[in-house]
Amino acid sequence: MSDHGYESGRLNLPFVGHCTFGKQPVQLDWDRIEADVAVLGAPFDMGTQYRAGARFGPRAIREASTLFSFGHAGVYDFEDDVTYLPAGETRIVDVGDADMIHTNTIKCHENIELGVRKILQAGAVPLVLGGDHSVHIPCIRAFDDQPPVHLIHVDAHLDFVDSRHGVLYGHGNPLRRASEMGHVTGMTQLGIRYVSSSNKQDYEAARRAGSDILSVRHVRKLGTEGVLARIPEGVRYYCTIDIDGFDPSIAPGTGTPSHGGFLYYEVLEILQGLTKRGEIVGIDLVEVAPDYDRDGTTAFLAAQLLLATLGYMFHNQPLGRKRAAAARVPAAGR
Repeated sequence: MSDHGYESGRLNLPFVGHCTFGKQPVQLDWDRIEADVAVLGAPFDMGTQYRAGARFGPRAIREASTLFSFGHAGVYDFEDDVTYLPAGETRIVDVGDADMIHTNTIKCHENIELGVRKILQAGAVPLVLGGDHSVHIPCIRAFDDQPPVHLIHVDAHLDFVDSRHGVLYGHGNPLRRASEMGHVTGMTQLGIRYVSSSNKQDYEAARRAGSDILSVRHVRKLGTEGVLARIPEGVRYYCTIDIDGFDPSIAPGTGTPSHGGFLYYEVLEILQGLTKRGEIVGIDLVEVAPDYDRDGTTAFLAAQLLLATLGYMFHNQPLGRKRAAAARVPAAGR
């Protein structure tokens, strides 16, 4: 891009304007979504067993994401020698939040599911900002009329509880509920460690359901390529990322921190590798709780991880390359 390109239009610094995700346009009419990616907030945290507060996660991630807004030129990564998310080649919209009905878990989940279904009907990739991890249940349920998906789950906890005192839809249940859905063909669960939400029987049930469970130490021993080699190739991936999968030294702002977690590049490189092996068709990132975030570090981590992953998706995945090529073709008469 020429120097003139950097000087045209508004400067639009991160602290200016409204806090949409990546400072992207708003589309609150869910019947008029025209985008490649649609960002939906799911500010629900009534499924928590310990510290609540993730209902404010979507706002915190959106505000943090303004630091990484693409501006006029996209994001140049000198290590990859690629400009990711160049202006005009990707369409990202922020569709606001699903409505929350306090104390009514089922209705809240239904509202989240509706939002994801609307995004999918528009042909866009849903990127959902939680909320506690129970919001994954309506998110993945919304894919029941789509081609099958393989789940990539990053977390400190297995989240494979079946029922505890009658609770079926808390933040310890989402992967168990997902495993019961016919369009989920398998799971890769990464980062699971120490005091989990599940007991030994739940681990055994997860393996019977087709889950490959790897701790942080397993992942480090295998390395990025070793982990990717265990994941089915050429399939559709849905990624559900609990921020407590990361170490609390870099992600303190969460309800159930667990030491011994991932660092940034360990997860980022796996996600980048996935976009070269198959297609990421949906993402939710959950459990950011800004009240426990010392200086915004956790929200910045979440926003940076998501924006980087979107860049890889549109650079490496077939659909992203097709759309980018179409954007570069001048319209007739220009």
